[in-house]
Amino acid sequence: MVRTRINDTTKLEAGVVRILKLSAYCYPEQESSSHLTDDLYEAYENAGYHVENYVPTPTRGVSERVRKEYSKKKTEELYNGHIVIHRFAMFREGRNPIGRAIRYLLVNLVQYWKGIHADNIDIVYSGSTPPTQGMLCSFVKRRLSRKYGRTVAMVFAIQDIFPDSLVASGLTRQGSLLWRLGRRISNYAYKNADRIITIDATLKQNIIEKGVPKEKIEVIPNWIDTNAVYPINRDKNKLFEEYSIDRNKFIVLYAGNMGASQGTMVIAQAAAKLREFRDIYFVIFGDGTEKENVISESKNLNNISVYGLLPVERVSEVYSLGNVALITCKKGVGKSSVPSKLWSIMACNTPIIASFDTDSTLAETIKEASAGRCVDPEDADALAKAIYAEFLKWKNNKKLLVETRSYVINHASKEVCTQKYVDIIHDCVVDVRK
Repeated sequence: MVRTRINDTTKLEAGVVRILKLSAYCYPEQESSSHLTDDLYEAYENAGYHVENYVPTPTRGVSERVRKEYSKKKTEELYNGHIVIHRFAMFREGRNPIGRAIRYLLVNLVQYWKGIHADNIDIVYSGSTPPTQGMLCSFVKRRLSRKYGRTVAMVFAIQDIFPDSLVASGLTRQGSLLWRLGRRISNYAYKNADRIITIDATLKQNIIEKGVPKEKIEVIPNWIDTNAVYPINRDKNKLFEEYSIDRNKFIVLYAGNMGASQGTMVIAQAAAKLREFRDIYFVIFGDGTEKENVISESKNLNNISVYGLLPVERVSEVYSLGNVALITCKKGVGKSSVPSKLWSIMACNTPIIASFDTDSTLAETIKEASAGRCVDPEDADALAKAIYAEFLKWKNNKKLLVETRSYVINHASKEVCTQKYVDIIHDCVVDVRK
């Protein structure tokens, strides 16, 4: 069981730590990071913390039946009462960007009103979705501090950098009105946050260059549960039978999103360059906007198969399937974050070949952990050569493995990372109570 340092010589004297969280989305909505929230809630319960979370009626990835069901649950207590979810009415999220922006604004207004009327809060916790969330929580922190006559702390956990993320995706350009507005919103949150959590060193350096003191920034990666992700022996992996994959071949695996930023077309292009080597076989489990293009590119190839995504419960089987696993991106995209699949692949002791920005945190991590190799993104020749080099190693000993699981356990496991969050919150509260 994870325990915080709350019982050490710097223990808090005023009882339970009370956290105010204002979330744009909440269970049962479907988010890629929902398991991180669940793990944090478990850690907070173990530490004796109490969370009050104000959220809108669920909308993302839920049916109308589920939405109506949860609209009646105005208050819900979870984790033995340590987590309390307060839901308020809000219209369903649509696809129109203007409509979504209006909804975000209305959600923020309601959350501000709810937040400033919360009782006995020690710390405000803010995520980075939507981009205005950090500013909202800054306003609430300042108002509560005046209301209580004492300092309320704030932790700002960011998954990407706004408005840099808009520039990277082509939605705006540096120096535009939207970019300047985004910078002012983000800078306000950085200034008011007592601690900032980023998911990798690249993001940390980015905001340091924006003038944020490095001593207030902590790097905590998006972790995995190493008890749930582990190596599966090739002979016992059921995916070989289910998808009629030859165990005697050298399997080049890709699993995950196939959107524009992933640059997965390079996989089909590399497969075409290696088509004469019958022992090399490409297997893709994925979905996204580029999937059909990859299928079209590889329709005349007999060394590649493309399937849909498998449930997250089968991640160990998926990443244990490959003799090597691929991680890809478009040029420039890889500098913004580390894909969480890196940790899952490494937890399965599968070698990695990354077609990824070579000056990224991911490339540095692969090198530091001796987990594989990284080549320039969107370079099919370089990717094909790297795959062929690993194939030759495998052909000589048939046991092409790496020992990277211990690295994940020490750096990106659920236990290690959630404890860091617990400790940061503890330290923030101790500091403001001095």
